[in-house]
Parts: sequence; structure tokens; C-alpha cells
Amino acid sequence: MTGRTFSRRRMLQSTAALAAAALAPRTVFAQQAVRAPAASLPARGEFLIRGAIVLSMDAAVPDLVAGDVHVRDGSIVAVAQKIQAAAAQVIDGAGMICIPGFVDTHFHMWNALFRPFVRADVPALGYFPVTARLGPLMRPEDSYRSVRLAATDAIAAGITTVHNWSHNTRSPEHAEAELSAMRDMGIRGRLAYGTPVGMADDAPMDLAGLARIKKSWMPDKDGLLTLGICSRNLGALTIGGGAAATSRGVLTVEQIKRDWDGARALGLPITMHTSGASPITDLERAALLGPDVQLVHPLLTTPEERAILKARGVSYSTSPQLESRRAAQLGVIQLGELLEAGVKVSLSTDHIASASCDPFSAMRTLFALHSHRIGARVPLTLKRLLQLATIDGAVDLGIADRAGSITPGKRADLVLVRTSDTNMAPAGDPYEALVSFGLPSNVDTVIIDGRVLRRAGRFTAFDHARIVADAREAAVALRNKAGWPT
Repeated sequence: MTGRTFSRRRMLQSTAALAAAALAPRTVFAQQAVRAPAASLPARGEFLIRGAIVLSMDAAVPDLVAGDVHVRDGSIVAVAQKIQAAAAQVIDGAGMICIPGFVDTHFHMWNALFRPFVRADVPALGYFPVTARLGPLMRPEDSYRSVRLAATDAIAAGITTVHNWSHNTRSPEHAEAELSAMRDMGIRGRLAYGTPVGMADDAPMDLAGLARIKKSWMPDKDGLLTLGICSRNLGALTIGGGAAATSRGVLTVEQIKRDWDGARALGLPITMHTSGASPITDLERAALLGPDVQLVHPLLTTPEERAILKARGVSYSTSPQLESRRAAQLGVIQLGELLEAGVKVSLSTDHIASASCDPFSAMRTLFALHSHRIGARVPLTLKRLLQLATIDGAVDLGIADRAGSITPGKRADLVLVRTSDTNMAPAGDPYEALVSFGLPSNVDTVIIDGRVLRRAGRFTAFDHARIVADAREAAVALRNKAGWPT
């Protein structure tokens, strides 16, 4: 033993020093730089994925034991056992499973750079205290760097669409920074424009700023980005108590209606956490529920409320990796009950400040918890889990006409997963291989809107080390500004 104690400050200073060469001085992050054109995204060309196991997630397109997928100018042209396309570049899919890209329907990308500070086993350094303390200090540049970090993690894991749940939108400039990061990374997704951490409950959402972002960014010329709002909670929170809970916002029905009416006047969809006693009955009484509403964390609904959700077309996003950490008295993940009631359900990460970005583990965790609680009473197949993570997510976000399945005419959001890796081989049933054994490290190729962004397990256009160094620099600066945690 050396007698030296572990210091989070020393650790961060050391890692910052190691990255010093990458942290050369630069100009201040100006708003015009936020909107600068994307640097070097690959062109959309013509290619043919050859000889892969194809899992289409489309009932009209049969799965193939060995098949081809033809892509041209970002669109899926054909899916068949054998396709001839002389002009197409060939991507060898032998020994791989080709699936639609994962669609993550609830992801707090703004706080990814807090990873160095959050401790899951130390309440004072938990996710809520850290985000409540450091979130108010974030500049637009910090938001940009955090979203880029989260996007690299998502793409590496096979996620091609994200619902960027930005419940720390401190200004329209922060929203613009996050949209710029999403655009620069080439990822498909929706920005859910929220309210700043620490904002007073009785203060209304910045609807003028929201309208400004809609006017300047929508419709997105590439068709990749959309806009919505993330609402503050209705009623008391049961997690992140005290000041951390207050920082997230706890509103009355009247205050909720004020914000939602403003979003609906702009034609924007709405999402809201249900991290407390279920608000569904109160929302229904206020005539606020509809198909433009997504709720998050299905833990405490009643049978009567699930019938309301089905009737109103409301969807529910579940984040099993982090929901499964909650105490039993805060509810259980009600996947079986929702499926039985016919409610739309999708899958999400939540955040990566204290959990990995891993849709494979999310599916695996959800299957284990469902089997433990309900078993065969509500059948849940491995294929259904992959649907939850792909096409059902596209349905939830209203983009199933262009993403979520390997369907001719849809945009080419495709992932190739190696089955030859040690944790997968020898692979049998492809659904079993993906759900029971799959890891992000098995993701070989990621294609978004026809652009090959990851090939042979490497990014084709991004300097990952640079993105990590930028995020670390921002994290250290925020920590130093706050003088906490030390």
C-alpha cells in the first residue's frame, strides 16, 4: 500500500493531463460555429449488404437466413436472397445479422459528460444531486459537447435514432447547440425542448424560444431531425427527493395545461416522466391525453388507466436498466400489463451518466424482469423484444414511415452485428443471439440514412478521442466552476 487516498479531483486532473495534447487552445464557441455545416459526414452512395442474416421487423418482408439489402442514395431499394447491382459497393455481411437500427425513445444526452462525477452507490454523488448542482452552470458549448459524446456512444451501440430528452434547455441557444451536435453526428432523432434545471415551477415554458427554434430548424432539410417538448412532472416525485426533485419541476394540472397548450399550438408532440404516483387519471380528467403524448417510466399504472392510454393512443417508453434499480415500493416495470392492454411501448436508455448505453442489455433486462414477474401469462418472445427496440420505437416517435424496419422505400438505418465474436459464437437462432448474448462490442457496421458511420467497429468520420477530450474538458470546467464535487 502506498498510503495515498483515491481522489476524484486527482483522477480528473491526471486524465486531463494525458489529453493535454488534444486540448489545444481554440476560439470561444460562438453561435455561428454551432450552426456551421457538418464537417465530414460520409456521402450517401450505392451499396449492397451481401449474405447477411436479415431480420426485417416488417411482416411483409420475410427474414432471410442469407440475404442481400440494396441501398441507393440513402433509401432501401430491395431486400432479397440474391440481388444483382453491378454499380453498388459490396459490404460483406457473411457471419453477421442485419437489423434495423435501434430506436431509443428517451435519452438525456445533455448530461453524458457528468460520468466522471456520478456514483450509483453514494447518494450524495448520485445522478440527481450531480445534475441538479452542475446542470445550471452549463453553457451551450457544454451541451454541444455532451450531446456529441452521447451520440458516439449511441451509434457505437447500434442506435440510429434518439429521442434527445433535454430537460435542461437553458435557452434557445442551448437547444440550437444540441440540434447542431445531432446534425453534425448524422444521427436521426427528435429534440424534446425542455425547461432549465432549477426553474421555478410556476414559471412557464419558454414558448417564444421554442417557436424560434421551430422556425429556424424545422422542417430539417435532411429529414433527420424533428422537434417536441419534454414536460415537467405532474404531482410529487418519488425519486431524487428534496432539492433534486424540485430542480426537475413538479407542476399542477393547470400549469401542465398551460405548457402543453403552447406546444400544441406549435404542432409539437409532448413527452413527460411519470416518476411518482401515476398522473394518468388526472391528465384524462383535464382532457390532456392524446396520440401526441409519450409517457416515460411505466411503473404504477392501474388497469383503468391502461385502458385510457390505449383509447387515447398514448405511448409509454421504458428504461429497464435504470428502472430496475428503483426500490420496489416505487413500482415495477409494467411491460406485460401494457402489452396485454394494447398500449404502445418502446425501449430507451434514460441516461449514460451512471449506466451504459446498451440496447442489448436493455432487452435482456426487460426479458428477465418480465419472466420473473409474469412468465408465460403474457407471452413475450425475443422477436417481440427486438420489435420494441426498433419498429415500436419508430411508431412511438412518429417516424415508422421512414425508419424502424428493413423495408424497401424506407431510409437506410441499418446495423450489422457480428456473430463470430467469442460471446456470440457459435450462433444459433439470431433473435436468441442478439437478445441473450449481444453486446455493443459486437456491432460491426452502423448506417444512418444511407451514410456508413461505423465500419469494422470503427467510426468512419468522427475523432472519438477528440470528442471524449472535449467532453472531459467541459466536465472539469463545470466542476471547477461549482467547486464541487472534490
